[in-house]
Amino acid sequence: MKNYRSIFWDKILPRVQKPTRYLGNEINSANKDHQSASVKIALAFPDLYEIGMSHLGLKILYHIVNRRREWVAERVFMPDADLEKIMRDESFPLCSLETVTPLGSFDLVGFTLQYELSYATIIQMLDLSGIPLYSAERGENDPLIVGGGPGAYNPEPIADFFDFFIIGDAEEALPRVLEIFEGAESASRKEKLILLAEVDGVYVPAFYREKYDKGRYLGTHPISEDSPAKVSRAVVADLEAADYPTDFIVPYGGIVHDRLVLELFRGCTRGCRFCQAGIIYRPVRERSPESLLELAKRMVSSTGYEEIALSSLSSGDYGSIEQLVEELGREMASLGVSLSLPSLRLDSFSSELAQQVQRVRKSGLTFAPEAGTQRLRDVINKNITEEDLLKAAADAFSAGWTSVKLYFMVGLPTETDEDLRGIADLARKVVRVYRQAGGKGRPRITVSTSVFVPKAHTPFQWVGQIPQDEIVRRLELLRNEIRGSGLQFQWPDAETSMLESALARGGRRLAPVIATATALGAKLDGWGEHFSFERWRQAFADHDLDIFQCAGLSFEEDEALPWDHLDSGVTKRFLLREFKRGLAGKVTEDCRHNCLGCGMAVLLEQEEKKGDCRHATMDSLR
Repeated sequence: MKNYRSIFWDKILPRVQKPTRYLGNEINSANKDHQSASVKIALAFPDLYEIGMSHLGLKILYHIVNRRREWVAERVFMPDADLEKIMRDESFPLCSLETVTPLGSFDLVGFTLQYELSYATIIQMLDLSGIPLYSAERGENDPLIVGGGPGAYNPEPIADFFDFFIIGDAEEALPRVLEIFEGAESASRKEKLILLAEVDGVYVPAFYREKYDKGRYLGTHPISEDSPAKVSRAVVADLEAADYPTDFIVPYGGIVHDRLVLELFRGCTRGCRFCQAGIIYRPVRERSPESLLELAKRMVSSTGYEEIALSSLSSGDYGSIEQLVEELGREMASLGVSLSLPSLRLDSFSSELAQQVQRVRKSGLTFAPEAGTQRLRDVINKNITEEDLLKAAADAFSAGWTSVKLYFMVGLPTETDEDLRGIADLARKVVRVYRQAGGKGRPRITVSTSVFVPKAHTPFQWVGQIPQDEIVRRLELLRNEIRGSGLQFQWPDAETSMLESALARGGRRLAPVIATATALGAKLDGWGEHFSFERWRQAFADHDLDIFQCAGLSFEEDEALPWDHLDSGVTKRFLLREFKRGLAGKVTEDCRHNCLGCGMAVLLEQEEKKGDCRHATMDSLR
């Protein structure tokens, strides 16, 4: 048998620029004997090591699988250009980090679907592995390819490349998948998929087909009565009881987020209409302060890290945030460990929290008004006011901050030039607040923008992205408004946003487009040095599609959507109601105060017979 480990370490690794990316023997990494393993899974993140090793979901799944002695989970990332060239020149397959085992030798390969610009990288990794790209072309000796993460809520553009997906929380679903796989060793691929399809949250694309009538899409439906019309997501109802890693792998080299991550809670009740995460991670589930303190101490002890990030969609919404920051900050300070809160909402940032945060770690703060006028903030249901922003800025400046980043989106539904001018006006008001707070010198106020990308399972899923030339015009207008004001301006690349939009709400007809783009060299499209818009534009054109039309596609209210057969737990009826309220400029209250009937309570009742929304009446949820 070929000794891949010896070849890699002796002949390949010395020739790469950053060998620490590929060592696989970091502190707390798992190196197990494959001969005694009952099931082996390669956890694949379709980006460079520095990005993948910063992803919390990968850390959680690595820990959950490897805590079982008879199971093996190893990591694999997309190699950078230097290693990729060596591998292709020498026909060396893509291998796992820990034991340098070819991906084709694993039972399963699980890809994290974090966002659409990673799709070509997934195909490149399959190609480097020698695994057939399309599910239909794989044989009995090939691993099953599974995807999970946000992209699994509309995986249709890449469905032909995958054997199955896990939709929703994987902490319980993935172990159930491995248990079934473990007990079906002699079963055929199809028999295994039939068994796996019975697991909550598992979607097998081969069991579903798109239907058309004279070119009009009529939905994706099961080909057998044995498959459900809609696949419901997997939900971890009790986050407090869910396993959480404390033995984080400690990289040898730097990664993007080189720190411990402590997940305070999962989900969000705010209801921002552009936000996919706010829908697919419902309902809100918190860990107790006592559990978080215990986890933090164990994490520091097993890793030696000197920083912990308190993570969630909006850390300031944690029920006991000020108590937690005070107690955890005091405990960690005694160990020489600092805290950071990377995600804070304007209306949950108080002077008390500002004092606590700056006591443990004072770095730059980021606030996200999202839109420059109250009218547009009401459209997107941001539920914050100009006063919230100015008060939060005043609290931060009074506590000693001099650097604040303000995050906005360009191209939101109903946006006008007046809304864009409002961004610059709002930022200038923040500068004035700094001076009123007694700040000395010039504050560092950064206006950071992104382009709105409509996503599946959101109230804005029916609208298309604005045309590229209009994106450029609006960004230029905003740049002119900011020029000369002393503000710093960060603007996005309109072309990557266009590609993301074209892929985010597509169907299976995009699979050959993605394969063609990959054959043309597409990979690592989130990195400017690798991305080529013309390459993707050609790939779309080769299949008689226009990338601009795909990105700008709008749907009718009664039209079948490519992801309708996948149930996020939030009903389409609720999303449509929110869409109409948004266009009318009507705000919807935070559902912590009153259940709004989104449908999540029904899913929780079905799965756990309990949930945060349990007081809602069943009639209001249907």
